[in-house]
Amino acid sequence: MTYVFNTPSDFASEAVRGLAAANPDALLHVPGGVVRADRTPAGQPALIVGGGSGHYPAFAGWVGDGMAHGAVCGNVFASPSASQVYSVARNAENGGGIILGFGNYAGDVLHFGAAAEKLRHEGHDVRILRVSDDIMSNPPELHRERRGVAGGLAVFKMTGAAIAAGATLDDAVRLARKANDATRSVGLAFDGCTMPGSTDALFHVEPGTMAVGLGIHGEPGVRDVPIGSAAEIAELLVDGVLAEEPARDGRSYGGRVAVILNGLGTVKYEELFVVYERVAAELAGCGLTVVAPEVGEFVTSLDMAGLSLTMVFLDEELERLWLAPATAPGYQRSIRAPGERRTSLWTAADEAVPRASVESRALAARIHAALTELRAVCAEHEDELGRLDAVAGDGDHGNAMVYGSRGACDAAAAALEAGAGARTLLLRAGSAWSDAAGGTSGALWGAALTAVGGGFSDDEGADVARVVATLCSGVEAMHRLGGAEPGEKTLIDAALPFREELLRPGVEPYAALREGVRRAREAAEATASFAAQRGRSRVLGEKSIGTPDPGATSFALLMAALSDHLVAGDTGARGSAAVVDTL
Repeated sequence: MTYVFNTPSDFASEAVRGLAAANPDALLHVPGGVVRADRTPAGQPALIVGGGSGHYPAFAGWVGDGMAHGAVCGNVFASPSASQVYSVARNAENGGGIILGFGNYAGDVLHFGAAAEKLRHEGHDVRILRVSDDIMSNPPELHRERRGVAGGLAVFKMTGAAIAAGATLDDAVRLARKANDATRSVGLAFDGCTMPGSTDALFHVEPGTMAVGLGIHGEPGVRDVPIGSAAEIAELLVDGVLAEEPARDGRSYGGRVAVILNGLGTVKYEELFVVYERVAAELAGCGLTVVAPEVGEFVTSLDMAGLSLTMVFLDEELERLWLAPATAPGYQRSIRAPGERRTSLWTAADEAVPRASVESRALAARIHAALTELRAVCAEHEDELGRLDAVAGDGDHGNAMVYGSRGACDAAAAALEAGAGARTLLLRAGSAWSDAAGGTSGALWGAALTAVGGGFSDDEGADVARVVATLCSGVEAMHRLGGAEPGEKTLIDAALPFREELLRPGVEPYAALREGVRRAREAAEATASFAAQRGRSRVLGEKSIGTPDPGATSFALLMAALSDHLVAGDTGARGSAAVVDTL
């Protein structure tokens, strides 16, 4: 729904005035819409685009150099009136003729047509450009009778580029129609949009389904299909557009395409990027070359949950116009001076595994077994840790611990297979935990594993005293990197008491581990009695009282599991001087 407005009936006009006020160097508000702040050069054709409001950055966001000269903005999802079109055109034109561009909808056809008639009676040379890229709205043989959707961006951008390059009115219209004839779009929605002041969407899509072939004015799709994964959505969109791919003759079209993946309002950038990765792969698999792809919000429908895919089948002329520079509040295309292209990339996989002794490789195998235990504990307690974190944080601690431990375990397995010793295995596991988990917990646990690894060697095994010492190093790394102190309701509240017991002189290592785990559990439970003072949770610190800290809780859980693993593996141990076969 639309949350911020004054009066629903004033929403569109206030929005366009606000856009002009936010871009005073680029736009000038005029009755009916906006025009460029700079005067149109004498004799240059003026491209006027427009339609209903609710589609930003279409259409007012496309006014600028290399794009449109003016935009007409009707009420939300309603065609602008003929008088609005006339007003914007008169303010933008400067003797070079006028192109009126709009999506092929009945109201727009009538009002833009009526304004064109009036302008022609006054002596202006006016041409009509109807964008008709929506393949779901008519069969291929009636392409110019289809609806206009996100393909308007490509058509108007190419038309504006042609005008900026010096095209006459006749040539600009020829190129505009050529661009429209080469453009195809298909879209889908997961739910409808809500008008300002309304409490319910214009339409709904049944749960578990998606509507294919929607319009951009709140029109529902032409058919409903089961909701798919990002990969399945990408395949559906690509297959739909490529069903109308022209023959690749190497002259008028050789398999080069402009691609626009457009979000309609609620499907946001990260989701679009996930889909586009698969779109790019699908197109490459079809032997197509993508030219300057665009992924983002270009033609929205208020808060509609949906997306669309547009392709332009390019020839040399259209490609040159697609790549031309453009500067507008809602669209930018710059020409980047090419530098030296990278020919190789560094990855961790390129790092050679150092030679390791038999003893260190045996120890590495046991460390991998211990990491497997920790991964199982994280998975078992994922929901609990997430629930604790959701009280005053963002609720992702359980997920992060699962992702981190799984990443570390997988990296350890790969290192083990490559013949790594204990040191190398733990260093790689630490990097993987940090990468997979991200966030605070990822950084701290990654640093801990790295510090523990630094205490081992690839040339020899280790006794239980060495193991205990490396665990202390891991806690110290967490303390040093995180900067938290006891009483601030963090992992450190459990970690420092654990370390104190391991460092207690004269205590047998396994006894120290057991006592350390007991202290860590008690300290983690005690964090329920005070407010968080670190990280995101400190903002809602008082709300956290009564709930143990998730980081301290997960630390106590993992150290308990590690201690149990060590003790269980020590049955029949040959003494602390032997290579530890308890990990």
